[in-house]
Amino acid sequence: MKNPKVPYAELDTPSVLVDMAKLEANIKDMTDYAKSAGVRLRPHVKVHESAEIAKMQIKAGAVGIDTGSLGQAEAMSEAGLNDILISHPTYYGGIRLQKFKRLVSRRGIKLAVMLDMVEQAKAVSEVGVELKRKIPVVIKVDTNAPLGGFSRLGVLPGEPLLKLAKEFGKLPGIELKGVYAHEIAVNPTPETLSKYALDTGKLIVEQAEMLRKNGFNIEDVSVGASPTFRYTCRHIKEGRLKGVTEIDPGNCIIGDLVYAKSLGNVKETCAVTVLATVITTSHPEKIAIDAGYKTFGANYNIGARNDPGHIWNGMFKFGEVPGRDDLHCGRLSAETGYIYYKDPSKKELEYGERIQIIPNNATLVINIHDEIYGVRNGTVEKVFRVTARGRGN
Repeated sequence: MKNPKVPYAELDTPSVLVDMAKLEANIKDMTDYAKSAGVRLRPHVKVHESAEIAKMQIKAGAVGIDTGSLGQAEAMSEAGLNDILISHPTYYGGIRLQKFKRLVSRRGIKLAVMLDMVEQAKAVSEVGVELKRKIPVVIKVDTNAPLGGFSRLGVLPGEPLLKLAKEFGKLPGIELKGVYAHEIAVNPTPETLSKYALDTGKLIVEQAEMLRKNGFNIEDVSVGASPTFRYTCRHIKEGRLKGVTEIDPGNCIIGDLVYAKSLGNVKETCAVTVLATVITTSHPEKIAIDAGYKTFGANYNIGARNDPGHIWNGMFKFGEVPGRDDLHCGRLSAETGYIYYKDPSKKELEYGERIQIIPNNATLVINIHDEIYGVRNGTVEKVFRVTARGRGN
């Protein structure tokens, strides 16, 4: 038996690695696009969930961060990040409302919340009244529904938005500061993403102008998901789009196969991989690794079922080994993954060898782990705590 390849021997496996050079380059790319367009950058941190990575983004030029939940905002504030937008509407009631009040009361915090219902706003306003302040709020606008994208959260533009804003205006403990769109294109190509970014930008700017004409002081006009923010910035820079003040991309500094599919990144810029060890080569057609679904999480297999190469011999894939198109990462059990030789006559993987795998969904992988390891030139340079792990409420 050959001597197996054992990179990062000081780490046990499975471990999650972050390529520092790629991470830094991705942060710089995102920041440079925002600077070139003259817009604020407020990156979403729900993917990496690390306060240390968020601070790298702030140091590079971001004005603050988005979080996906109240719990994530708590964790980031506890770690010293204090300019935060909770960018998903949520339920404000019961124990969660008490958590929100404690967070708003934290010394030095600059907190805004995203809402899309008057019931949410009433609860937030009650906290504002109790604390004798007006809490900044932003309305989530569903620009995807009228533009043919993937509709998620948010109030519809036009009359529904104006009606909601007027209801917000009656509440004494909040102040409407902005509108926010999160564009998700269907069947993305460079051409469709460019058009979708422009159409979304124009639509949300129109909504801001409508609200201003009705007496609202709208300061923040936000767009910019990972697949579209580059196009948004180009349209602004080249004069086709005016009025957007902020972009809020997230995943593209990390990258995974899901976002490569949506053109948020390319595989070569994916910064996160799973380091795993070959634990058996006893089967002639496959090897097994020490990383299963407790490492990789769930997958996007149903959504990718028609993607070329995603299914081989009836098996979905859970990731890719860079540079090894001859391998198919085909099955997961709890602690074990199975990688198949597409050409069984080509057997190179050895017992004890370590391999790196780009996951389908980096968000899930990172949230399963307490730490991720920043690596450069074959050595571990930094250990990142997953600050907001499990804080999805």
